[in-house]
Amino acid sequence: MTTDEKIIEYTQKLRLPEIRKCYQQLAKDAENDNLLYQEYIMNLLERENDRRRENRKVNLIRMAGFPNKKYLEDLMIDFLPEDGKRKLKMLKSLDFIKTGQNVILAGNPGTGKTHLAIALGIKACLNDYKVLFTTIPSLITKLKESRSRKMLRQTENRFQKYDLVICDELGYISFDKEGSELLFTNLSLRAGRKSTIITTNLSFDRWLEIFKDPVLTAAMVDRLTHKAYIVNMNGNSFRLKETKEWLKKF
Repeated sequence: MTTDEKIIEYTQKLRLPEIRKCYQQLAKDAENDNLLYQEYIMNLLERENDRRRENRKVNLIRMAGFPNKKYLEDLMIDFLPEDGKRKLKMLKSLDFIKTGQNVILAGNPGTGKTHLAIALGIKACLNDYKVLFTTIPSLITKLKESRSRKMLRQTENRFQKYDLVICDELGYISFDKEGSELLFTNLSLRAGRKSTIITTNLSFDRWLEIFKDPVLTAAMVDRLTHKAYIVNMNGNSFRLKETKEWLKKF
């Protein structure tokens, strides 16, 4: 077996695909640049490490479950509601994740709440945070199914460990008593420890319309808003603006 064949075999066994791909070219570069053996080895290891970091970012974004890829660079900042503009720099820093604080994006439909939430989630993945994106109705359905299969504890344990959970669409569908209690319990498990972003089209005084129970509603608002960043996203609808522009073409 030749030296190259042995290198390929060992990199396969040790799962070092980037080294397998680039070791020959880097060896030629090292010879041309009169690099020391240690420098050549360091370059190999750096390439492997960089590739793994890139793969991890891709996997974190994939596993987060974003419905589409929205980036902060794509935000039409001029059309954001004023409070969104003011707090965008703070949100982009991701410091709220480090401190385990929540973010509530509240406002009428079409003002960029979901785009902003997804964009922050993707940036968090690129910064090596573990993120989950879910709609509130989907989360409640999953929790109910887990309870019926007697797997609720496992689901709750996973839910607690995400660095950031994005819960979209609070306010579009009301819940029954079981759903409200499951949602409250799981969001409470994260309170003060891990960050949650909530997007909602309802002001806090209307949350009773969703949860029905005034005591549970008050407790939910209290838990979610404690030391949270509340962003007023009331403004003109992006989607309505785009629809009007599209109709002008016909």
